[in-house]
Amino acid sequence: MYSVKLADVIAKMKVENLTPDIDTTEIEIFQSDVNRPALQLTGFYDHFDSERVQIIGNVEEAYIDLLSVEARMDKFDKLFGFKFPCLIMARDIEPCNSMYVCARKHGVPLLRSSLSTSYFMSELIRFLKVELAPSISIHGGVLVDVYGEGVLIKGESGIGKSEAALELIKRGHRLVADDVVEIKKVSDDTLLGTSPDIIRHFIEVRGGIGIVDCKTLFGVESVKERQTIDLCINLTEWNREYEYDRLGLKEEYTEILGNNVVSHTIPIRPGRNLAIIVESAAINHRQKNMGYNAAIELNNRVTGNLQKRSEERDRQNKSTND
Repeated sequence: MYSVKLADVIAKMKVENLTPDIDTTEIEIFQSDVNRPALQLTGFYDHFDSERVQIIGNVEEAYIDLLSVEARMDKFDKLFGFKFPCLIMARDIEPCNSMYVCARKHGVPLLRSSLSTSYFMSELIRFLKVELAPSISIHGGVLVDVYGEGVLIKGESGIGKSEAALELIKRGHRLVADDVVEIKKVSDDTLLGTSPDIIRHFIEVRGGIGIVDCKTLFGVESVKERQTIDLCINLTEWNREYEYDRLGLKEEYTEILGNNVVSHTIPIRPGRNLAIIVESAAINHRQKNMGYNAAIELNNRVTGNLQKRSEERDRQNKSTND
């Protein structure tokens, strides 16, 4: 099961730790959903998920203000007894003394954010969904941002993936990952790729050059931390006996974590400029997403032209017979 450290959430979301005496480094979050414990404060705990982060806003605070000190202590003692990952006060709301006492008693961190409740919840959920998303690592692949399209280049070792990526970087595109691509399934439509920290910004160029630091060599504009994967390009050795698709009327797909990614197979021959081919594939993919398919347009033109010629022949034959 995937998890994220509460300490990482505190650093990313820039929240204030009101109980620094409670260690947050060992607390893990397993759920991307959050909860506002309004019903729980009234005593209703059916279907309460104690693995979720709890968030209190103006509505809950208004109800708490109506309670006596004894009632607050009783309700918070029961709530914090479920030992959820943490409780976050939105809108810079100051917790009452009962919350501090019960939080320390049960070892549940008490945090605070200055953001509005709804906005903070949406940002936290977005962050947790990315961090807790199912993930895999693909070895021997290169992920490049080409005109805003995430292109995953795959192929056998030594076929020229890194060299193609290097040429793309020289042409103004950005490297995301080389050799190992970590992919997360953020949603049923989105795959997010990044590089392991230890090899981030590095690319291996065979033929005696070795390892190249793209960020240092080409500048910060040549690299990117993460990118959605929109297109997959498979590089293969040219096979004279194989009949390759020349029109592209039928889309091919590569399945990654249950998501289908549009895929192209490009045969490698001496003299082919892979960088220009990858650029063209990325632009063509974007054009298709915008509603224009060059292959379908050409097919329609050819079909229409054949139809027109057939109708002209029919008219000529009919005129001759008359």
